Amino acid sequence: MGTYTIFKSFLMAAFLITGFSLFFIRVRHLVRLMMAVKGEVTLQFDHIPKRIKTLLTDVVGQSNVRRKFLPGMAHTLIFFGFLAVQPHSLELMIQGIFPGFHVSHLAPGIYGAYLLLADTLAVFVLLGLGYALYRRLIEKPEYLTNGLDAKLIILFTAVIIVSFFFVNAFQMSLAGDGGFDYSACFTVSAGLANLFGFPSMNAVRLAVGYEISYWIHILTILGFLIYIPGSKHLHLLAAIPNVYLKPLEREKSIIKTDIEDEDAESFGLGRVSDLNWKSVLDLYACTECGRCQEQCPADCTGKPLSPKMVVSDIKHDLFDQAGSLLEGKVDEIKPLVREGSPVTEDVLWSCTSCRACEDICPVNIQHLDIILEARKYQVLMEAAFPPELQETFTNMENQSNPWGFSNDTRADWCKDLDVPLMSDQPASEILYFVGCAGSFDDRGKKISRALVRVLKRAGVNFAILGQEERCNGDMARRAGNEYLAQMMIQENVETLNQYKPQKIITGCPHCYNIMKNEYPQFGAKFEVVHHSAFLLDLLKQGRLNPNHASLGDIAFHDSCYLGRWNGIINAPRELLRTMNTAGKLVLPKRHGDKGFCCGAGGARMFMEETIGKRINIERSTELLSTGLQTVAAACPFCVTMLGDGISDCQGDMAVKDIAEIVDEATA
Repeated sequence: MGTYTIFKSFLMAAFLITGFSLFFIRVRHLVRLMMAVKGEVTLQFDHIPKRIKTLLTDVVGQSNVRRKFLPGMAHTLIFFGFLAVQPHSLELMIQGIFPGFHVSHLAPGIYGAYLLLADTLAVFVLLGLGYALYRRLIEKPEYLTNGLDAKLIILFTAVIIVSFFFVNAFQMSLAGDGGFDYSACFTVSAGLANLFGFPSMNAVRLAVGYEISYWIHILTILGFLIYIPGSKHLHLLAAIPNVYLKPLEREKSIIKTDIEDEDAESFGLGRVSDLNWKSVLDLYACTECGRCQEQCPADCTGKPLSPKMVVSDIKHDLFDQAGSLLEGKVDEIKPLVREGSPVTEDVLWSCTSCRACEDICPVNIQHLDIILEARKYQVLMEAAFPPELQETFTNMENQSNPWGFSNDTRADWCKDLDVPLMSDQPASEILYFVGCAGSFDDRGKKISRALVRVLKRAGVNFAILGQEERCNGDMARRAGNEYLAQMMIQENVETLNQYKPQKIITGCPHCYNIMKNEYPQFGAKFEVVHHSAFLLDLLKQGRLNPNHASLGDIAFHDSCYLGRWNGIINAPRELLRTMNTAGKLVLPKRHGDKGFCCGAGGARMFMEETIGKRINIERSTELLSTGLQTVAAACPFCVTMLGDGISDCQGDMAVKDIAEIVDEATA
């Protein structure tokens, strides 16, 4: 036995050195690849206590994972149980080289309590793995990656846990192992030992059984360690830094490109070499859980876009072209969108930028940074975009609105309402930024007029820009035309900085989002308020008097750019409930931060939808299923899309903006 012990020590040392060396080599390759890309990124590393708290809640607490209950609980059981086993496994590795090493000698009481906890939690790992296997073999949800890789990971983990129990069972049956009594610690393993009759075995058979279990356990762990960097379980390494570096605020601005950079060879994301290192970390962090795909309105309606597959496909493209990238042969790197590539133009242009993918992602991947940057490259460098956008871009360039109406008529919607202009009343407390939909779209103009009536009723000192107002730039930015977007943004910024309004209100969530979160990039930082929050505040101040009109029960549709993008969920609900005390507010199945897109975002409002089911039809069908006569929204695009969808479904549900409802419900 002495010879075997010596041989085991050398063999274990060799395995550990080899295993950890291969792991280090593979991880180093990933790090080199991540740092070889040339894209620039600006990250803030401040608010360290808040970031650590985020790690504790999102990683240790598994808060994001548990947003989907059964899969989340299964993952949590696997996570904590697997972690609990590892300190004992590390001790076993050390004992393989130094047989006399026993942690129990240091603190027997604490050590015994730990073993009891680990032995118990390991059972829950098997329960979690059982559910994971059930989902892949029985349920088979379409959004869940169900390849060999996933099954191998389940197998690896199961073998590690089962061999852990056998090591414990044999260890407690061996007399005098390190002078520590394991029988009081291994409750589950004790049952296993009794089941197989270990207590009645002789010492030789027990020793042989222990060594076999030991080697299976350790070698499987080392194999798993080597396998991780090339598998979907790479997220075990990348998720923690990715969560730590996530944006701390819910609001998000898309990447600003320096279009005046004369040294720039290209703009946007055209090749994997154009990625920035944070986006590569996003690729590494993906768990392929498919939650983003499940929530994506494009995927739900038969479009070729799956946020999960975009991340996975680009990651594999990065790995496939790693040689050229690491050798600095950028000219040899193939375009992202090319013949035979799974990342096609239809994939990129199916995105509504609703942000459902980012909101649900348990490891905080920024899918839109990738998709919108890829669009930017296609538009600015390849002039490749849906043909119907050509007219839209031309209209915005010439008349600063997507419909092409003369900008001179931007204030015609309110000619009979005596609405002051900022040029006439520059001291006005409130600037009402109307937006293109509110100025030119027939349905949007009705919303604007309703809001003006309410503001006047409340005695608000406000004015509009009129002809001085330009398109906010949101649609152009999300359509990839950064040059056009920045041109319109700069014009608005110059005007806003001239008047310096105390507060800006807008009825359009797209105007609200870009002016609040992206205009500061261009030197205009003002207080921006969406009309739902502003009207609620007027109501609380007693400046609006409900007339108790009977409005009936009302369903409410959350705008993506209001709810998910900016977290404004409660204000419109509270406003509607207060204004409609005689009726109920009914929420559809998908609401709040899981609300379903109307289909207009990401410039989709001005593109044809020819693939799969129309997104507005999908949403309208869900709203019609409430059986109500009225649905409220807080976005002119949503109102238009839902109105068209309900009409196409032969429904008789009226679609109203919150401003219109408040107009009806106030004296």
